[in-house]
Amino acid sequence: MKIFAAWNIILPAAFILDMIFGDPRSVHHPICYMGKAVTAWEPHFIGRVKQSETRRSLKMLFAGGFFALSLISVTWILTWTAISLSEKIHPFLGTCLQIGLIYFCISARCLEESAITVYNALKQNDLQEAKQKLAMIVGRDVENLSEQGVTRAAVETVAENLVDGVISPLFFAALGGAPLAVAYKMVNTLDSMIGYKNEKYMDFGKIAARTDDIANFIPARLSVPLISIAAHLLMGKGKSAWNTAIREGRNHSSPNSGYSEAAFAGALEVKLGGPNYYGGQLVSKPYIGESFGDTDIEHIRTACRLMIFSSFLWLLILEGLTIIAH
Repeated sequence: MKIFAAWNIILPAAFILDMIFGDPRSVHHPICYMGKAVTAWEPHFIGRVKQSETRRSLKMLFAGGFFALSLISVTWILTWTAISLSEKIHPFLGTCLQIGLIYFCISARCLEESAITVYNALKQNDLQEAKQKLAMIVGRDVENLSEQGVTRAAVETVAENLVDGVISPLFFAALGGAPLAVAYKMVNTLDSMIGYKNEKYMDFGKIAARTDDIANFIPARLSVPLISIAAHLLMGKGKSAWNTAIREGRNHSSPNSGYSEAAFAGALEVKLGGPNYYGGQLVSKPYIGESFGDTDIEHIRTACRLMIFSSFLWLLILEGLTIIAH
């Protein structure tokens, strides 16, 4: 399979489709099928480890690891096979399929639209509506959040999901075409569904969570110079974004999420992070950009502009590198 066939067309075309149409809400979305696969096959793996078995934790760890790696591998194989067969029919068909699949992996437009719905509700002084919209894009409890807490959460999710929704998918698409990009989304899906530190998934979902950490390790760190350059060009805050990310990027429970959040905190000069409730439990997390002030409503829109501009800049960088490499 010619992974990089017409490559100067594939990445921009996929990105433009996302900018125009956003993330299509359909039961036939590939991510929906990934979620259905996880739900359907999880009982066959987790159910094999009996409650009474000794060394249950270790067996759960191996069962969850085999489950995660199996689904990731099958996803790559199926995508690679589909593209190979389509290219045998006609190379143009293979190119179109790659464009479509990579488009499904990108979510810049959807992320912007979701954050702006929170912004619009706050502008209309409808805090309850803003909380309902926010609950659709964050994992924390939103019921008791103040207006400032809502704005901070919206900015954080824009910053964090720039990596998951744009930088990482395009990074893996550039490395290995649509098969690797789609496999990455399966990694993401597994982490979001079984990568929890609760009684059920503490052991079973551990390898899925670690795989997601490993997959995002390089893209998360590449986000720092990317966001810093974008912040400099957009608002003259590149140095602040860079310094904050270098100084406070590790101030997060995730090994990766703190870097993009810290870069955004520096660019917007706002305080992010801090303790929040998840499932009724208070989770203490350090603040990022603690020396800055609190977020306000307009920071949501500014964060969206920075996210979109960073996404365009990342596309240009990858295009330049692929042209040089070929």
